[in-house]
Amino acid sequence: MKGVFDKPRATGAAWSRMEPLVPAAFKTLIALHIAFGSVGLIAFWVPVIGLKGGAAHKRWGKVFTWTMLVTGAAAIGISTCTLIDPIGTHPHLVEAGATWIRGIFGWMMQGLAILTLNLAWYGWLCVQNRERHEANLEWRNLALQATLLVASIHCAYQSWRADLPLMLGMPAIGLATVATNLWFLYKPQRRPLDWLREHIKALVGAGISVYTAFFAFGAVRTVPALALHPGLWAIPLVVGLGLILYHQAAVARRAPARG
Repeated sequence: MKGVFDKPRATGAAWSRMEPLVPAAFKTLIALHIAFGSVGLIAFWVPVIGLKGGAAHKRWGKVFTWTMLVTGAAAIGISTCTLIDPIGTHPHLVEAGATWIRGIFGWMMQGLAILTLNLAWYGWLCVQNRERHEANLEWRNLALQATLLVASIHCAYQSWRADLPLMLGMPAIGLATVATNLWFLYKPQRRPLDWLREHIKALVGAGISVYTAFFAFGAVRTVPALALHPGLWAIPLVVGLGLILYHQAAVARRAPARG
């Protein structure tokens, strides 16, 4: 079965002109991704472990959110370059084959990038619109829910098509994210601190996503044997879920009558 980004058999002039540009665009996007992602990896911890609601929390939370938006957008570009030219963008993985590269570094990375954008924007809006929930129903927020839904289903299909079960982790998390986000956005009655619980879930979730990419995709060039090991992927997930549970429990203890 032919994929969306399979190279056409006929080598047209347009394709021939475009293909050499892909590795160059790929390297530029990688540099952008690393630059903003590195700042985000550090900024994440200031609001997580610092004083909640203070000036540093707000300032570094904003830095984290916007670096995640840029990092996620760059990752979409990186994954698109991979889908167009898997071997040219990942020559060190030529033995794995184009199908494997497209699956892991194309479709799955694209899904994780959209997940990161979704969580960062949704989590930011939850705190910005805590006094006027209806403002959360703005078009970008809703479009990101629809986009993540489609990306998750398509990643699951590509996982089946390429026989790569490892890819199924992204659709599972993506579908759960869309379901819980939409439930909060449209639930008929919300508790006073539901916005804070969603804020914590989303922005720590974005942190899980970017640290997972850091460990998994970053390790390909340094420790290839561990890059796609489930144990390596589990570290950000376990730590992140622990942080979410801890902070949500703290919210419940702080205002049990209101929450």
